[in-house]
Amino acid sequence: MDERGQLCVGIDPHAALLAEWGLSDDIGGLERFTRTVVDALADRVAVLKPQSAFFERFGSRGIAVLERAVADARAAGALVVMDAKRGDIGSTMAAYAGAFLDKGAPLFSDAVTLSPYLGYGSLRPALDLARAGGAGVFVLALTSNPEGAEIQRATTAAGTPLAQTVLDRLMAENAGARPLGSFGAVVGATIGEAGVDLDINGPLLAPGLGAQGATAADLPRVFGDAVGNVLPSASRGVLRHGPNPAALRAAVEREVGEIARFIGSGG
Repeated sequence: MDERGQLCVGIDPHAALLAEWGLSDDIGGLERFTRTVVDALADRVAVLKPQSAFFERFGSRGIAVLERAVADARAAGALVVMDAKRGDIGSTMAAYAGAFLDKGAPLFSDAVTLSPYLGYGSLRPALDLARAGGAGVFVLALTSNPEGAEIQRATTAAGTPLAQTVLDRLMAENAGARPLGSFGAVVGATIGEAGVDLDINGPLLAPGLGAQGATAADLPRVFGDAVGNVLPSASRGVLRHGPNPAALRAAVEREVGEIARFIGSGG
């Protein structure tokens, strides 16, 4: 982020976007779309975030495209956050962790998104593997989708918002880390007043810029003193400028500049 700017770009090859690019909704369109984004942006954006579901829907051939995208993006110097939102228990959670956080795995990524709603403790296999391998995680806390509030803002028996309990556990994972720990939270840029303590000594992945309605101007209000630790994420707001690589790069430059204007970073 210091070198390239405070921005994550999603790789979301959904059918409507493939059509906007003039591509067919098949493995050929998926491959061309993905390769264009990676080739255009991986050497200049801080983080790329492929959404696993859009590749999984094409079966093994789609996963092969995802594997190449991850490897090529990391080789070009971008960090990769795998947006998989996995959450399970026991050996199944350990298998998910191995798929994305084991350095020998074809889909090894710098971080993966996780869901804590089978209990934060169920994430332990992924947390431990990330710590051992120098990778990270982003755990869902306050997401950008409106439906999330009914669970995430519910209170525990002790009267604490559920999202705050997740954030507190992440803060404990990051205790003593400098400059930041590797255990982050997903906190949507669209949520308005957070109403919780976001100072977890770790990164905050903030989806919602662009198509979901948030702007860079919203970031200081939502994140307050923790805004310097925010990784804003944009997908359609950047990707709609394709398939022209120069237009994609120009869109990233505008986003990075706008974010820097409001939160004082930008490489």
